[in-house]
Amino acid sequence: MNRSIARRGRRALARFLVAGPLLAAGALSAVPAAHAAAGDSIRINEVVTTGDVNDSIELFNKGTAAIDVSGWILKDNDKDHTYKIAAGTTLAAGGYRAFDVHATFGLGSDDEARLYLADGKTLVDGFSWSAHSDPSWSRCPDGTGAFKQATAVTLGAPNNCGTSGGGGSTTPVAWPGSSSVATADASNVFGQDLSGLYQEGDVLWGAQNSGKLWRLVRDGSTGWKPDTGNGWSSGKTLRFSGGSGSPDSEGVTLTGSGSAGGAFVASERDGNASGTSRLSVLKYDVAASGSSLTASKEWNLTSDLPSAGSNLGLEGITWVPDGYLTGAAFKDASTGAAYDPARYGAHSGGVFFVGVEGTGMIYGYVLADSGGYTRVASLSSGMAGVMELQWEPQATRLWAVCDDTCHGQHRTLRIDATGAFTTSAVYNRPTGMPDYNNEGFALAGSGECVSGAKPVYWSDDANDGGHALRRGTISC
Repeated sequence: MNRSIARRGRRALARFLVAGPLLAAGALSAVPAAHAAAGDSIRINEVVTTGDVNDSIELFNKGTAAIDVSGWILKDNDKDHTYKIAAGTTLAAGGYRAFDVHATFGLGSDDEARLYLADGKTLVDGFSWSAHSDPSWSRCPDGTGAFKQATAVTLGAPNNCGTSGGGGSTTPVAWPGSSSVATADASNVFGQDLSGLYQEGDVLWGAQNSGKLWRLVRDGSTGWKPDTGNGWSSGKTLRFSGGSGSPDSEGVTLTGSGSAGGAFVASERDGNASGTSRLSVLKYDVAASGSSLTASKEWNLTSDLPSAGSNLGLEGITWVPDGYLTGAAFKDASTGAAYDPARYGAHSGGVFFVGVEGTGMIYGYVLADSGGYTRVASLSSGMAGVMELQWEPQATRLWAVCDDTCHGQHRTLRIDATGAFTTSAVYNRPTGMPDYNNEGFALAGSGECVSGAKPVYWSDDANDGGHALRRGTISC
């Protein structure tokens, strides 16, 4: 994201739009007894009334069979306002699907969400409220409970009904390492907008929002500097497939094949069309020569995800191996059953998890080698925004990191007994680090453990004090 004061102002405005004041409790509207049998399973499950940033109605299938909702109608309290669900839309058993209706009708502070069968007359479900969502009107429990103001927007995932989900405490505790941090780069090497990080042994990869990828090498025992070989001295310019555009590169990760298998970059838009979301994962051959890299593949996820402001989209990305997921009995949200990698044919050997800044949501995708994709997970980070995701294989935990929006909070998630990723711990930033706009976070491998601690690194998007990289430690 192109930051500085203007950037923070834009995000502050978006945050204001996604959280109205809590004035009164909502109430369920009457639902007639006579409606199609399929309608018995489908319920309005979450409503977000956030102006033109995201006015959304989520549906949930509480039944045991998939339901085709093609042509079904969503309305507010005006009978002439109708949103028709697209053909080919099916909700799997236990599945969630959010529909952004703001382009058709807005959801006000005293309004109603109604769901009809395709005839436009048979009411399936409805919910009315007398205050804007703060931030989300959610059924608790999903599909069957009463609506309440939940603590987080969870469109496309189980509602946040006031629990951590996996038994882990959501009360922040002290950083599990040294309280002090130090700079890890020379003065003014990167300037602003350094974002996602990923450490691969003696190389630190960095994604910069201006459409650049950096390959950094060791600078002494504690710092990093740009590689001067093979065109990397000033970072390499990134392009979409075909050599066009300027990806707003926010996150970077590698698979089990390392950089030889390509670098995967999360981008939220094309810098040449900055007002339009383009939520994509791009694959690059980092061994290619020259000063620029053209994506060999793009998985454009925009149509599969709830809409976000063009500067509030994909921020973090990480890859989790299939071996861990199957061993932990990870539940595939697309099937409702245990995750089976063989179902998806040729892919990376794992699942890519992406984090959304504007909602704090995390989504898991199998990205097929053919260019197709399947969403297999949707979960809330429990934070207002996700700026970075990192898989730590030695501790088998997923890190979700927020910037100064959440005062530098870090969360770890593990797969629980239900097969879902849930919060296992919440950490404050080290007390010796000011509340920087840290958008990147990387952990060293177990081989760097010394006296029970290993290095971690943060990238400061605002380049405070002329430095974009800082180094701390964490317990091994």
